[in-house]
Amino acid sequence: MKAEILQLSPILIASINDQLEAKYRVHQLFKQVDKEAYLARHGSGVRAVITGGHTGISNALMDQLPALQVVAINGVGTDAVDLNYARARGIAVTATLGALTEDVADLAIGLLIGTCRGMFSGDRFVREGKWPANPQPSAIPLARRFSGMNLGIVGMGRVGRAVATRAAAFGCVIRYNDLRSMPDVPYEYMSTLKNLALSSDALVLAAAADQAEGIVNAEILNALGCNGFIVNIARGKLINEADLVNALVEKRIAGAGLDVFVDEPNVPSALLKMDNVSLQAHRASATIETRTSMGEMVLASLEQALSGLRPEASLTT
Repeated sequence: MKAEILQLSPILIASINDQLEAKYRVHQLFKQVDKEAYLARHGSGVRAVITGGHTGISNALMDQLPALQVVAINGVGTDAVDLNYARARGIAVTATLGALTEDVADLAIGLLIGTCRGMFSGDRFVREGKWPANPQPSAIPLARRFSGMNLGIVGMGRVGRAVATRAAAFGCVIRYNDLRSMPDVPYEYMSTLKNLALSSDALVLAAAADQAEGIVNAEILNALGCNGFIVNIARGKLINEADLVNALVEKRIAGAGLDVFVDEPNVPSALLKMDNVSLQAHRASATIETRTSMGEMVLASLEQALSGLRPEASLTT
């Protein structure tokens, strides 16, 4: 008999879905209108849950799944899962750590270059037919060079290090802030986020957000200064969005590149009107290659846990 799996969020790779359907009885909760009624019918037999980093799983839902053995997060964020609660119940919680690194770092650099060089506003200028009507060079403001910037990285984990490697190839001077100094990296450690901002032309947020919220506030943005840029490819809640909007409106920073927001999919309306802000819809890992790799890691976690083994990617067992 096939093991029963509860899927809380979709997987976009057809081959991964085909393998899930072939191996397991998959209950797609995200498609159900009356989720509570559906859980009442099927919850008792569910042995595994597939979810996303943003979706997570509540303790209340775990309580409705008495046979639950593993929660496989199709992502790296664990802040939407109570790891201590899962650990106390003996539930393995896995994440696709490492699979997203290269693509997330690529987008971080892309957002920073795109924002500094005004690539997205320039694209709109051409597409909207403004160039023929405004052919003079001064119609578009001069941009900011990315190469050689002083780059501050917040969080020197996998993604932070990958961002640093890419930025170093552009001749950037790299400094970082984290919970502690990392002796195995060649970059200067700044013990406070404010000092990092003071020494940086741009900040890239690559930190885990499990225990951090609003760490980039008005004080940090003021320290970054009127010529400074900020990029966030980590979690929206790392930035105080009201402070960010005010800093941009008042030109206390030069621009922002944002892939994540506090209340997704809702983006502060003021940001939509700003030419010095580059926006993405939480898509840093959204490539075929990365999403396939993530799906394969989810499949491996399910197979290992349901075979009575400790999943290699487990964070709780």
